[in-house]
Amino acid sequence: MKFTRSWLAAHLDTDADLTTIAETLTRIGLELEGIEDRAAALAPFRIARVISAVPHPDADRLRACMVDAGDGVPVSVVCGAPNARTGMMAVFAPPGSFIPGTGITLKTGRIRGVESAGMLLSAREMGLGEDHSGIVDLPEDAPLGASYAAWAGLDDAVIEISVTPNRGDALGVRGIARDLAAAGIGRLKPFAPAPVAPAYPSPITWKIAAPEACPFVLGRAVRGLKNGESPRWLRERLTAIGLRPINALVDITNYFTFDLGRPLHVFDVAKLSGPTLTLRPGANETMRALNGRDYVLGAEDCVIADAAGVQSLAGVMGGEASGCTADTTEVFVECALFDPVRVALSGRRHQITSDARQRFERGIDAALMPDALEAATAMILELCGGEASAVAAAGAMPARARDARLRFSRLAELGGAAIAPDTAVASLAALGFSQVARDADSVTVAVPSWRNDVAAPIALDQAPGLDPARAVAAAEGCAAIEAECDLVEEVLRIAGLDAIPPVSLPVLAPVPPASLTEAQSRTARVRRVLAAQGLVECVTFSFMDRTRAAYFGETPAALTLLNPIAADLDQLRPGPLATLALAASRNGARGYADAALFEIGPGFVAAPEASQRAIAAGLRSGATPRAWNAPARPVGMFDAKADLFAALAVLGVPMEALSVTADAPSCFHPGRSGVVRQGPKAVLGVFGELHPSVLAALGMAGPAAGFELFLDAVALPKKRRRAAPVLSAFQPVRRDFAFVVDATVPAEALLRAARGAERTLIAGVVLFDRFAGGALGAGKVSLGIEVTFQPVAATLTEAEIEAASAKVVAAVAKATGAVLR
Repeated sequence: MKFTRSWLAAHLDTDADLTTIAETLTRIGLELEGIEDRAAALAPFRIARVISAVPHPDADRLRACMVDAGDGVPVSVVCGAPNARTGMMAVFAPPGSFIPGTGITLKTGRIRGVESAGMLLSAREMGLGEDHSGIVDLPEDAPLGASYAAWAGLDDAVIEISVTPNRGDALGVRGIARDLAAAGIGRLKPFAPAPVAPAYPSPITWKIAAPEACPFVLGRAVRGLKNGESPRWLRERLTAIGLRPINALVDITNYFTFDLGRPLHVFDVAKLSGPTLTLRPGANETMRALNGRDYVLGAEDCVIADAAGVQSLAGVMGGEASGCTADTTEVFVECALFDPVRVALSGRRHQITSDARQRFERGIDAALMPDALEAATAMILELCGGEASAVAAAGAMPARARDARLRFSRLAELGGAAIAPDTAVASLAALGFSQVARDADSVTVAVPSWRNDVAAPIALDQAPGLDPARAVAAAEGCAAIEAECDLVEEVLRIAGLDAIPPVSLPVLAPVPPASLTEAQSRTARVRRVLAAQGLVECVTFSFMDRTRAAYFGETPAALTLLNPIAADLDQLRPGPLATLALAASRNGARGYADAALFEIGPGFVAAPEASQRAIAAGLRSGATPRAWNAPARPVGMFDAKADLFAALAVLGVPMEALSVTADAPSCFHPGRSGVVRQGPKAVLGVFGELHPSVLAALGMAGPAAGFELFLDAVALPKKRRRAAPVLSAFQPVRRDFAFVVDATVPAEALLRAARGAERTLIAGVVLFDRFAGGALGAGKVSLGIEVTFQPVAATLTEAEIEAASAKVVAAVAKATGAVLR
């Protein structure tokens, strides 16, 4: 929320300086984001008169000017602007000035033989816009020698604050002024616009066909007006906060949006069809909005329509067809109360962010509507002329009277601040909370209409089987407690959030316990090892488009978001691999196809019940990096397997106990993927190349291989005292074996059989060769393994080695049908 110092003064009578205002804003919970002092960069610039402007003697496009900057001493300036002329008033920058638009510091010099001791400035050179067609041409009555920033009103500081979602009233300058006045740095000026006498009946009437979306609406026409440029003070205020002045009628509605936090909209009466504007659900109608884009508005949207169709998306943005232009002579002003939830959902659905939506979805002051319409009407008449009609109304203002009770003891119990009861009551009164009742221990106040966040209705998500009496008691207790907490917060922030004494947490033990649990420590170890593998960590959304999520797992309705932040983020993801694939796809579309990404985050399943799993996932796409000792190659299944096994190893999983099966999920290539198991049932992870259909659906050109490690499935190590490792003093013996086996037999089965042939003697078995073809014939492969025999008691004799080797051959033959070559 932005506003200027002078705009604040329109509502707050104060002599506080800018520093005090800024500090107070943060102290009362309206956190200061920044202060823009536009005059600082423009301080050297003065209003000057061009005494003479003649063609440069040695340049066709330059003019030699003599300039009076107010001190009576003519200054020579060479200027290239085509509009430089004798007698005009312009903005002069003397030598030594820094020019914001160009980033240079002026020096006196000679340009083709003519001295130039300064510069006549364009708007872009001063950083005030993009216009550089010529130098700024000021009115003849501009004060010679005066500061340009002060004359142009640019010495008015722009203040920006951060507004929390519950403080819709702070999205208006008057609401901010009210808080500052309550904090004791000024007096809130009264706001009571005089009613405008109607000159004729309203030509437009309202009809509410969707009372759940709009319970109350007002409107008023003004005819015989002239819609032109806004006055300078209005243009300057809007420009200062980043809005572009358009015309007087539109600027007035924008002004009240920020001045009172009360969005308005104006319809050109001549462009409306029929005498009635209806508030109703959309019917899949297309509307071109004021931003020039077309939107299809459905039954979930509340629209304002005439006989010809939709003219506005209620509470979000008006339509271009009925917008006001310089030719408008009669206007109809809309002042409505829209349902915050429906406005928010419509804005999200159509991805429209507007100042009106920002205020409606936080809740606006319904009681302000008549006064806001009167004030807007009066300003239209003042700036545009004409005469006003009677007010057209439909519906009724909702009854929103609410009371809240504050026990004075709760200020110290909840806030730790010693605030006197009289001080607390005075603070609430300054904020608009009128006293209903008071005793020695508490006060009951009426909540003002502009504070929709205080004592607001609360809907508890209670268990279906909860006893009805207990459910009612819980709801009533919650309503009472929440309202009181709201009042405690109000009193504390007006007293100053910085005045709340800091209190240390109690010391639980002389030696603090470990800050990370074992599960958290394991996550950190996995993060380090995946980074060491060359993967870059990502943090992606835990939700995605439902259609794309279906490629990576089931998308049950239980995991569909009811209120997504965007239409394409409506489904909880099956796992991080899905969103990593989307990230790799976006990288590829921008020319970086070779990605190596990982994420540790949640994945979601619905069966047997909705639950969340901790998953470490990684994805490689494109090709491996080029190197002097190895050419680049497409990434594949074994790259993903290596990443997964590196993570499993750092978790302390016994690698010899793992097995790999070929039943990976359908998002993986069926012949280039696997499931890692520990025992027959425990699934620790999956890996493989992504299925070609998935790559095509995501728009990925090259190969991609990924994995998911289910951290919750990896058992925590048992806490037991470990004995010192037994290191043998005897030399190990290594023997190679080559077995001919059916090509369908997994190599893992052969390794497992060899490892179990003589468990007390065999220290390791590794596969070092695979050969197919030649004399082996079709359907046969040769697998070469190395077996390490490690004696403990004595050096192995040749006979013992032969006996152990025979056991290996027999075990492999029995388990796999393999034949020793």
